[in-house]
Amino acid sequence: MKINCRIIFEDDESTGIAKFAAYSLQPDNLPSMCTEVDEYGATTYFYTEKITTLISTLDDFLMNTKIAEDVYTSLKKN
Repeated sequence: MKINCRIIFEDDESTGIAKFAAYSLQPDNLPSMCTEVDEYGATTYFYTEKITTLISTLDDFLMNTKIAEDVYTSLKKN
């Protein structure tokens, strides 16, 4: 079974965060992932054949996205 998933980070107020996170995490993308950035935000696509792989990958990705968001927020305060 092939599983496709996409996460869209799109919001007028958080476009900076979405792009910052996407560009920060993009070098760590697995071959089964790709990220697109546009003027509205960022979209990351995930492709796998196992649901457990997708869950693990999404968990890591979302945790790293939260860290990127925290860094962006911290930089904006300073």
